[in-house]
Amino acid sequence: MYQNDPLKVLTGEVRLSHVSVLTPKIPEQGGEAKYSVTLLIPKTDAATKADIDASMQAAMQAAHSSSWGGAYPPMLGTPKFQGYEYPKNGLPIYDGDGVRFSGEPFSDECKGHWVIAASSKNKPQVVGMDNINVELSPSDIYSGMYGRVTIRFFGYANSGNKGIGCGLGNIMKTRDGEALSGSASAASDFATVGNAVVQPLGGIQGQIPPPPPGYVPAAPAFPPPGQPVYPPAPQGYAPAVTINPLTGLPL
Repeated sequence: MYQNDPLKVLTGEVRLSHVSVLTPKIPEQGGEAKYSVTLLIPKTDAATKADIDASMQAAMQAAHSSSWGGAYPPMLGTPKFQGYEYPKNGLPIYDGDGVRFSGEPFSDECKGHWVIAASSKNKPQVVGMDNINVELSPSDIYSGMYGRVTIRFFGYANSGNKGIGCGLGNIMKTRDGEALSGSASAASDFATVGNAVVQPLGGIQGQIPPPPPGYVPAAPAFPPPGQPVYPPAPQGYAPAVTINPLTGLPL
């Protein structure tokens, strides 16, 4: 329970994966675009796990008399909801050391964690620990960073599927972490280069190196500046012949 709301949880420090909190993301299966993030909750954080379990139980009790019509569902067949995978038991939490609903194992960063996907129609605020009144710049928000997140659980009934969903609140970044996007930073790309200066082709003084032996410069494609440029002669044109009056020969 957080802020006297039995359905709301403030997590301990978690790692954020699949971060889409700057622009909403349309699920691969279609549907409404939402802001979303996947939370990797360390299994050593027993307090956060206990809060989550209690809030999911409260969501079940609230949905029992509203969304579920006074009956608890069997929680057996809800593989997808709003584009996100859920366990067969209808709860939005996975064991990162287990497998997905599809049977595929989780990626390495999920090992030793509980995995929860949270989403919202509303854009979450992402702030830093040093100033919770100012949102972070987009460059400071990425998959792999660490933070504390507010989430809220709710019961749903969608096309015959019933279960518990997880809504995304706001995020407070606590520290940086290795990016999970698969892209490398400029620092890592150029770590072996350092601050070495690449010399110009002409050396330090900028001089052009001498040509190799036997080099013959190509004729200029155009006459030097200041010389007239004549158009090509028309087809069949023959220049007039001037005769020397003394020799009788053409000049």
